[in-house]
Amino acid sequence: MRNLTKIATTAICSVSAIIGIVLTDYNDDIRTSKQGLEIIGNAESCRNQPYYCPANILTVGIGSTTGTIEQRAYSDEEIAARWVTDIKHAEQCVNQYASGAKLPQSVFDATVSITFNVGCSKMKTSTMYRYLNNGTYPSACDELPRWNKSAGKVLNGLVIRREKERELCLLDLNLS
Repeated sequence: MRNLTKIATTAICSVSAIIGIVLTDYNDDIRTSKQGLEIIGNAESCRNQPYYCPANILTVGIGSTTGTIEQRAYSDEEIAARWVTDIKHAEQCVNQYASGAKLPQSVFDATVSITFNVGCSKMKTSTMYRYLNNGTYPSACDELPRWNKSAGKVLNGLVIRREKERELCLLDLNLS
């Protein structure tokens, strides 16, 4: 019985379940593919109760920091809806500042992932976005590993995430 109590208090939800809801109920609302959602979701993890992320920002669900966050348990459906709203914001940034409509799917997904994580205000003037606007996608993909710090400190989780984003980014590019 003690283990069940411990699981309930950790407030972990399933990234796979949330992705399933998003792909079923919101597939027409976002462009990000299942591969892109998996990178974001697995890097962010999922919690149905609010918590403070490493940057000390109140967060819930899969990295959601926008809007009002109430101190309560959130349902999978609420988490999926919040996540879609946050994904849409990242996609809008990529579309507006990085020629998102022209990007191959894998490049778009990787760019949405980093934008979701870092924020539009930092990404829109980045060298990576400049490369994307110029159509030099391999160079843009190679910028991803540079974004591995929080508060000036290299975080292993960001190193891993950026390498996964880079691999995805390069996936659809014919580099032979």
